[in-house]
Amino acid sequence: MSTGHLTVDLGALAHNWQALDAKSAGETAAVVKANGYGLGAAPVAKALAKAGARRFFVAVAEEGVSLRTALGPDVEINVFSGHMIGDTELIRGAHLIPMINSAEQLNRHMDALPGHPFGVQLDTGMNRLGMEWDEWAEVAPIAMQLRPTLVMSHLACADETDHPMNAYQLDVFHKMTDGISTPRSLAATGGILLGKKYHFDVTRPGIGLYGGLPFRDAHAVVRMDLPVIQTRDLKKGEVVGYGNSWQASRPSRIATISVGYADGLIRAMSGKATFFADNRMCPAVGRVSMDLITVDVTDLNEPPEALTLVGPYQGVDKVAEAAGTIGYEILTSLGARYSRHYVGG
Repeated sequence: MSTGHLTVDLGALAHNWQALDAKSAGETAAVVKANGYGLGAAPVAKALAKAGARRFFVAVAEEGVSLRTALGPDVEINVFSGHMIGDTELIRGAHLIPMINSAEQLNRHMDALPGHPFGVQLDTGMNRLGMEWDEWAEVAPIAMQLRPTLVMSHLACADETDHPMNAYQLDVFHKMTDGISTPRSLAATGGILLGKKYHFDVTRPGIGLYGGLPFRDAHAVVRMDLPVIQTRDLKKGEVVGYGNSWQASRPSRIATISVGYADGLIRAMSGKATFFADNRMCPAVGRVSMDLITVDVTDLNEPPEALTLVGPYQGVDKVAEAAGTIGYEILTSLGARYSRHYVGG
């Protein structure tokens, strides 16, 4: 095997959904956008459906079509981007529910698919997607008469429990929606952990399902093992990789592994990432290149056949920390070259 290998624990994924469901005051949905956060949308969604999820969220209609093929007709699939130009036949054919983000989208939906279900997304201060206060006040009478399936918004700072933006957005969401009979949703993973006043009728966990922060009690879902293509012995003073960016300060043994920034392990990890041979830590040396990373394995008793980046001794958020990013980016950047093996489903 010359490519990286991902082992995805669907049992751990299901456990994480059930644990967040137990914390949620109402229904617990599941966010499976970006190819199930890089782990494979179809097997991930099937495992979540088996665990009890009946409402799913994706980013765009094309993702929803693929998900409908995988899950069949008995679940609800919602699209965060709403009803974009060109989406009508996708929404109709796969029976998707667009989260309407503007009066323009609402008009498009009513004209193109009268009677087809839709939800509404409101902007409570994140300034990203959704209708702002004035726009919502103008279209709410029409929208509510058409009985949307959900009215939702999204928290900007839920990962920071004491951030004042959380309470501010909660207050705005109440002011924009109190009195409606439609189910409401504000909380993703971080919002669930903020407490029940943020939960409303539906919660939408994403990263917490996949073992990422801020859900510290999550079970690990993914393991990443990377094959060693070649090892070589260096004399003191020899250099490694592009730009001669690392020089051996002692006689060293260097392993070249089959992975690089084309596989989502970004160049910012250069000289900072750590890999494991069982429980022995091995530092990356030199620059991350497109297909290869070099690792110092001098202190191992014998050359390894593979090294582990994400696994029992290091989670995805620790890897992200070394790259100056977040676990979301590491997971969703995992490329097509990894083989994937699913266990525990």
